[in-house]
Amino acid sequence: MNMFLTELVTNPVAAVFFLVSIILAVDVHEFCHAKAADVLGDPTPESMGRLTLNPLAHLDPFGSLLFLFIGFGWGKPVPFDPYNLENPRRDAGIIACAGPASNFVMAIAAALLLAVSPVPLLDIFLSTFIWINIVLGIFNLLPISPLDGFKIFGGILPEEQADQWYSLERYGMIFLLFFIFPFVGGRSMLEVLISPVIRFLVSLLIPQPATLF
Repeated sequence: MNMFLTELVTNPVAAVFFLVSIILAVDVHEFCHAKAADVLGDPTPESMGRLTLNPLAHLDPFGSLLFLFIGFGWGKPVPFDPYNLENPRRDAGIIACAGPASNFVMAIAAALLLAVSPVPLLDIFLSTFIWINIVLGIFNLLPISPLDGFKIFGGILPEEQADQWYSLERYGMIFLLFFIFPFVGGRSMLEVLISPVIRFLVSLLIPQPATLF
């Protein structure tokens, strides 16, 4: 997202709001993955220091850079042991769903605050925060490994089809990089596909946009 670099120079406050929004959104997203695994009986995230709201435990360097430069990204995947789960495939889908769900909940909560906020600067931060959470939530619902949508989709498929689906996991990063690479008029296929959905949801939560970008 080259606009971030521009704003960093021309509007440092905007850049700070953008960075804080990313850190908070990714932090809670990954914590909710860890918490879901813990509730479902797997102590792995806690033993690896992921059952925390400390953002240093959850930020992925590459995923964070992508957020800054192309507008889509991810946090550090939360490890879990399927052998500790009662129903590994189903529960893996629930764990995966917890992250994006947290982003949509935060976006809605921020929209409710935005509706009653009397402070213009807070309005701008909340609008940015809503936008970041919608982007992170929608992006991670894509059924491409290592994104959450891959395991969510695998969790709802019948067992035979799920086995075939999971055989594609090793190629996930290749598919993801292909979709991220800009092809269509300087835009990535990913941006072309999901930007309309993001804009629609953001317009529902921010009827009168006050974003910094």
